[in-house]
Amino acid sequence: MSRVLFPNIAAYQQEWLDVGDGHQLYLEQSGNPDGIAVVYLHGGPGGGSSKNYRRYFDPEKYRIILFDQRGCGRSKPSPSLSHNTTSHLISDIETIRKHLHISQWLVTGGSWGTTLALLYGIKYPERVLAFILRGIFLGTTAEYDWLYTQSGAAGFFPEYYREFIEQRPDIKSASILQGYYDLLTGNNEIAAIAASKAWCLWELRLSTIEHHHIEPHHITDAHQALCMAKVSSHYFVNKCFVAEDFILTAIEKIKTIPAIILHGRYDMVCQMRHADKLVQAWPNAQLQILPKAGHGGFETQTIDGFCKAADTMANFIAEQGSKK
Repeated sequence: MSRVLFPNIAAYQQEWLDVGDGHQLYLEQSGNPDGIAVVYLHGGPGGGSSKNYRRYFDPEKYRIILFDQRGCGRSKPSPSLSHNTTSHLISDIETIRKHLHISQWLVTGGSWGTTLALLYGIKYPERVLAFILRGIFLGTTAEYDWLYTQSGAAGFFPEYYREFIEQRPDIKSASILQGYYDLLTGNNEIAAIAASKAWCLWELRLSTIEHHHIEPHHITDAHQALCMAKVSSHYFVNKCFVAEDFILTAIEKIKTIPAIILHGRYDMVCQMRHADKLVQAWPNAQLQILPKAGHGGFETQTIDGFCKAADTMANFIAEQGSKK
């Protein structure tokens, strides 16, 4: 029987945590204050968290921690590229752990959140009980090329890709990615808003196989779109501030930590071959291929797989704790 999301729950604590450099992170907790600590890392970069991420986890078993990464969502200022790099975000995660007096936690995330989770684990392996990762993104040139050049996802969605590049005739750069970044960070606010909506529409159209005919009017939140596009393009033109193949090279540091990795067979944002490559290098990771899912976090099989993985990890962590 397929699992559905847990019922809606309210956060029992919300705050804005000062992490320096003029940034304050939106941070919330829900579920059981005495439960297993779990942090969910949202995608993007710049996507912001959703209250529905709380619903992957049994609120009786888990102390659920969500936050908006610096420069996006409800964090302040937003959108902001100032002092905003991958190493800043990893430090922010560790600052949150210390602030909440958590010794170890389950680290979970989706898409760009998997990149951050892996990098955090590589830097702080002793703080991670286990991982649940959905839609692997390793931050490599092949992945940027897949998303933003003619030779990748454009081959599956040629009409959408034409819209993606034609809606921005004012792009001067030979590189679509660089051209969008220039528009999004330029002085023309109207052009930046239009570019951000086109950017988000392209990714949204690639993200799910359960919803069709996604049109420009579906991008309704201009602030969210600007955060997503501006922060994402900032990270991608800078190769996510990570050396090529760094995660696979450093996987040794987390090879003993258990992980459940979920990946949609038809994920057109993050290709499954990267998840497969990761698992081949990580003996303690188990890849669960979702046969009728794409990239979206709330597709039917993804919800089923994630909720089951969260239950599996709760039992595993409780078992490990009883052995100590």
